[in-house]
Formats: sequence, C-alpha cells, structure tokens
Amino acid sequence: MVKTKIVTDSSATMKPSLREQYNIHVVPLSVMIDGTVYSDDENLTGEHFMEMMAASKNLPKTSQPPIGEFVNLYDKLGADGSEILSIHMSETLSGTVDAAKQASNITKSKVTVVDTETTDQSLAFAVLRAAQLAQEEKTTEEILPEIKQMLKNTKLYIGVSTLENLVKGGRISRAKGLLSSILSIRVIMEFKNGDLFPIVKGRGTKTFNKWFERLKNELKNNSTVKKIGISYAGGKEQCEKYKNELQELFPQLEIYLLHTTPIIATHTGNGAFAIMYYADQT
Repeated sequence: MVKTKIVTDSSATMKPSLREQYNIHVVPLSVMIDGTVYSDDENLTGEHFMEMMAASKNLPKTSQPPIGEFVNLYDKLGADGSEILSIHMSETLSGTVDAAKQASNITKSKVTVVDTETTDQSLAFAVLRAAQLAQEEKTTEEILPEIKQMLKNTKLYIGVSTLENLVKGGRISRAKGLLSSILSIRVIMEFKNGDLFPIVKGRGTKTFNKWFERLKNELKNNSTVKKIGISYAGGKEQCEKYKNELQELFPQLEIYLLHTTPIIATHTGNGAFAIMYYADQT
C-alpha cells in the first residue's frame, strides 16, 4: 500500500512533541529583523521573537519558503514511492501555498497541495488529523474529504490590541472600515475564507471580555465541539483565564494554550490572541 506523508508550514502552531509523534514535516518560513534573516523554526521561539520585535527599529518582514526547499523535501519524502499531502496557511496571508504548488509541478513525487484558508492552531487541527489518518494507512483520497469537512467547520477568532502591525504589514487596509484615527483600538475579527472580518471593536480589555462571554454562551450550547485551541502573542495572563473557563465547559477536551509563531506575531502585534474551535456543527 502506498504511504501518505504530511507536510505543512511553520505557521501551524502545535506542540513540537505532536509533530514528532505524527511524523509531520514542517517547512519553515523566515522573518527578517533589522536586516538579519531568521528561520521560523524551534530555535526561534515565540517568546524570544517578541523581545526581538520590541527592540527592532522596523517592523519585521516575513518571507515564504523558497520553492527549491519544497522540491527537495518532496523529492526526499517521495523517494520510496510515498504520496505527499502538503497542507498550508491561507494564500491570502502568504505565498507559501503557491510555492508549494509550483514545487509540486517540479518534483518527481506525487504531491497534493491544500490551501486551508486559515492558519495557526486552526491549520494545526487539520494537519494533525491528516497525520493521524496517514498513520492509519489512509490514502490521500481518503484523507482529503475529512480534512475539507473539518476546515469547513472550524472557526478562528483573532483579538488584537493594536492594528498597527496589520496595517504596516499590508494584511488589512484603512478601507476596511476597521480604523478610526486611533490604531490602538481593540478589535475582534473572524478569519473566514482567507479574509479578516471585524465583528467587535472598542476600547479597553472589556471589549475582549464581553465578546468572550458571548463566545462561551455560543459554545456551551454546542454539544459537537471537538477541538479548542488558544494562541497568544506576548503576555498570556488573559488567555490563561479564557482557557480555564473553556476547560470548565469542556473538561473532556485537551485545550492547548500556545504562543503563536513569529510569522503570525509579526502581523498581529503584541497583546494579540486567537481562539479557534472545530465542531461537527457550527
């Protein structure tokens, strides 16, 4: 039987131990800070990156992996006849998935590339499930329908304390109606179909807390919730509170509270967080 091997990019926020357990191959993006380029891998932790970003003269710049890096990995993984399922962050956020697609046309291996239209732990949900199915010796054709359905039923909400990084990084524009004259306004956005949609904005932490109470009410009435993840950039005290309250609602779930990757933190800025969940019905 032909084996399926799983590839993703470094925006998929997950515990390193899970990558090892499920044999997930990660292609790192890179981030440039004041002229120095760093690989977004385990050697550049989220916490260390936040310190570096705070001390930098300019906003760091992120870059997708070179096409050749994908080609080399695909060639290596497919040398034994294995198929490759390469699952990546949204094309609207990065050219990574496009680089993967170009590489899939160059490599001798059979590669299927998926644009998940999401990122962070939402991407990790799909990657981990694909890897679990691959270990059960499922084929790419068998894995894809489940992953696509999972992504369809995954929600990703992002809270930012400042819009400055998103604007400077070109991820949102002033035309979106998000901005007033003050960039430090707090905003909750839903990342849906590869785009950011503002759902709440205000001043002070009460903006986040009021929204979170509404989210809790929404989730506690949904008996089909299967996964919840919380990511943060910078301080995690507020997110620890969110995790504890969600854990009370869903004691059967393992809710991961993780620092997001440098790639994501570059664009969200300090004090940002994300809450993601997957349910059979949303």
